[in-house]
Amino acid sequence: MNPLSPDIEVVVTFLPTKDGGKSRPVFSGYRGQFYYEGEDWDAQHTYAGTEPVNPGDTVTARLTFTRPHLHFGRIRVGTEFLIREGARTVGQGRVTRILNLEQNAARIREYEAKGRP
Repeated sequence: MNPLSPDIEVVVTFLPTKDGGKSRPVFSGYRGQFYYEGEDWDAQHTYAGTEPVNPGDTVTARLTFTRPHLHFGRIRVGTEFLIREGARTVGQGRVTRILNLEQNAARIREYEAKGRP
């Protein structure tokens, strides 16, 4: 399995600049904080065929978590979230598909069980 296989698919709307959103577009590789259940999490965004993503755009993205095992069993289709940069909200979205979250979580657990950090 590719170590960067995406965990989930989402629809995200970036706030327009006038509403406090970003002033510049984002591209695949963007790492805005994925905020849900009161916590920020690292997630890398991949946008297929919709780059650049400008403030105010609504797009489909695939997200890959840095620590997928901490999300397995917590995230479901329909989970709503914010995209934040520090304490500033720059977007909002909803999970539309679970992709490789279970497999990636199992892989991380196995890796850590072998005594690796």
